[in-house]
Amino acid sequence: MSAIADALKSPVPVKRGSLQRSRRWALLWSYVFLLIFAVFFLLPPIYMLIMGLKNSNEIASMSNPWWVFHPTLENFKALLTSTVYLTFFRNSAVISVAVVAITMLIAIPAAFALGRMKFWGSTTLATGVFLTYLVPDTLLFIPLFKIMAWVNETTGISLLNHWWALIIIYPTLTVPFATWIMIGYFQSIPKELDEAALIDGAGYIQMLTKIFLPVAFPGIIAATIFAFTVSWSEFLYPMAFTVSADQLVLPVGIVTTLIRGDVYAWGQIMAACLMGAAPPLIIYAFLMDYYIAGLTAGATKG
Repeated sequence: MSAIADALKSPVPVKRGSLQRSRRWALLWSYVFLLIFAVFFLLPPIYMLIMGLKNSNEIASMSNPWWVFHPTLENFKALLTSTVYLTFFRNSAVISVAVVAITMLIAIPAAFALGRMKFWGSTTLATGVFLTYLVPDTLLFIPLFKIMAWVNETTGISLLNHWWALIIIYPTLTVPFATWIMIGYFQSIPKELDEAALIDGAGYIQMLTKIFLPVAFPGIIAATIFAFTVSWSEFLYPMAFTVSADQLVLPVGIVTTLIRGDVYAWGQIMAACLMGAAPPLIIYAFLMDYYIAGLTAGATKG
């Protein structure tokens, strides 16, 4: 028995060469999967750029799709000098900024109340807030359309075919998920901060503005990026609620103006999509660290 106990206590020797070999293989496979990931996600924007640099004749000639024989910037110039395209871009920008502001004004107090102010039914209510986000857009736009028609009949205020009406509609998509993100982040903050603030005589508004908002900055950034991305790329709602060219947003405007019957202006479509994807891409590039920290907060606590 003593011999068995001594054998169990003695450390198991590990061959250094085998350990280095396993690490080398793990590093090799990680690079292989990283390369596959990069190719899978970078090929679409690269192809869009290539098509945007081609003229209509070269696109119609069905030549090598991955090479530009006669590069031109005419597609980009035509869009940047087009009043219609600039109107689409302006509508999308104004709507996205306004929706982000409204979402944060609603989601931050709601998340603080559900995450830090424990009351009867708070957990159930927080889960219900998240479940509302899971309802697909295809089930919501018809009731929303009927509500807008009822408002027009009752008050005479027309909400259809106005881009500013989308500022009222989009928060139904952004507020639930942004609130859920902020709840997880607020719950990950140590409770000692609340107790210390209450002992010092601070109210809940002071706790939120002076303590939790600075600490929860990564979570706020994550919710902001999500709200902006949803507002910028939403297609179904503006397609259903806006018709006139001066009221359209960028995703719908590209489809309705650059596709005429069975004629597709592929060069301008690709250039417009590439330029339309630039604002979210720039935001992600500068705020990616905050975005990841905000999404992963509360994973181990709360």
